[in-house]
Formats: sequence, structure tokens, C-alpha cells
Amino acid sequence: MAVSYMDYTAPNVQFTYDLKNNNFYTKDSRNYINALGIGQLNTLGNVSLLDIYLSTGNVVEPHYHQNASELVFCISGAAVVSLINPFTKKLLNFPIQPGQVANVPQGWWHYEIATVDNTHLLAIFDAPVPEFIPGSDLLRLTPASVYAHTYCLDEAAWKAAVAPITQTVVIGPPVGCKPGQVAGAAATPPHAQQHGAHYPQKPYGQREQPAYGYPQFPAPVIGNGWDYGNFNG
Repeated sequence: MAVSYMDYTAPNVQFTYDLKNNNFYTKDSRNYINALGIGQLNTLGNVSLLDIYLSTGNVVEPHYHQNASELVFCISGAAVVSLINPFTKKLLNFPIQPGQVANVPQGWWHYEIATVDNTHLLAIFDAPVPEFIPGSDLLRLTPASVYAHTYCLDEAAWKAAVAPITQTVVIGPPVGCKPGQVAGAAATPPHAQQHGAHYPQKPYGQREQPAYGYPQFPAPVIGNGWDYGNFNG
């Protein structure tokens, strides 16, 4: 438990909060994330959460939290939590249904894909504010010349491939994307101005590659969103 220096007699002490008042990201009415951290509820210790709503095939983009572990709890619907084990070098896919959880250790690369509509996930972190580094930022902000030189790639081909990623994605695919088609970035959602820049059901169990083994879903194409940050809204 975190050591607290909170004055619990102070007039500003907080014990409750309505998450709908702190929207972290909205793609559309069925795909959005609300957040709770110490900035919203000042009596929290080393805990925070993201309240995630997804429809079929939507993806919380690949990312990692360098300062927190993440416990993903399925409230309704179904999803696959995928992570790369940095020690075994294996991609692991964990399908979860209501009442089931998947744990992502601190700093591990991971993502979540909804496998049915009306999926509701709760991501719980062991930090008052989880730091969040999304894959779309790594792809779009690292110079193409560095990727090309480091991995012996065709620089022009790589630059063309990642050119549509002009903003942080958060939830993909972007609005208007069609399978096999590259879509440009959509407009920044209005709430981004407020919060600023910073952050078919399968049996439950461990599954390994392929990374995207559900062909009924469109392949994720990146290109929509806003810059991440601290969600102390």
C-alpha cells in the first residue's frame, strides 16, 4: 500500500468520482476510454484505471506502460489480450470473457482486440498515473532513415508505409478505414483540447502465434487519434 500524506480532514478530500467526467479518448459512440487517476480522486494510492468500451475488431493499439503493470478485467463482451514475453520472445494471446482477467507485467508490449460488440474492459494499474507509450508514436516519430539503416530496409518503402500515421492512434482502425485501404488521420477529438497531450468467443487460456489470428476482423490500419499524456483531467 502506498504511504499517504493526505489530510483526510481537508475540505477537498475526495472519495467518489464519476468516470464519464474524464474521457481519455473517443473514437465513436461504441469505442471510447474513460480514465481515473489521482488527479480525479485524490485519496487514491498506487492505483488507477482505464474504463474501456470496444466494438468487434477494434484495437487498443500496441503500447507499453514503463511504470506500471496492467490487470485487464472483462466486464462484458469478449476480447483477446496479446503480449510479447521479452524473455521467451513469444507472442501470447489470452482470450478473456466476463469475469476473467489477463495480467500484463510492467513494461511489456501488448494490445487488446474486441472479439464481440459491446465489449467492456477495466484496465487496472499499480501506479497513481500510468505512463503510456503507444506504438503509433514510435513508428511516426522515429526517422525513416533510422529504421532503414538499422534494419536494412528500403527507406522510401518504409516511409510510404508509415506516412498515414500522422497522430497517435489510441483505438484503431481509424474511422472510415476499409480492409486493404490506407486511411489518413481523422480530426482530433474535441476532448483532446481539454486533456492535452502526454496518454466469436474462444476458450480462455494461453495461445501463441499468429499475432492476429481472427480473419473475420479487418486488419488494423493505423492513423487516427491524438497525442498521449498524463490523464489528470
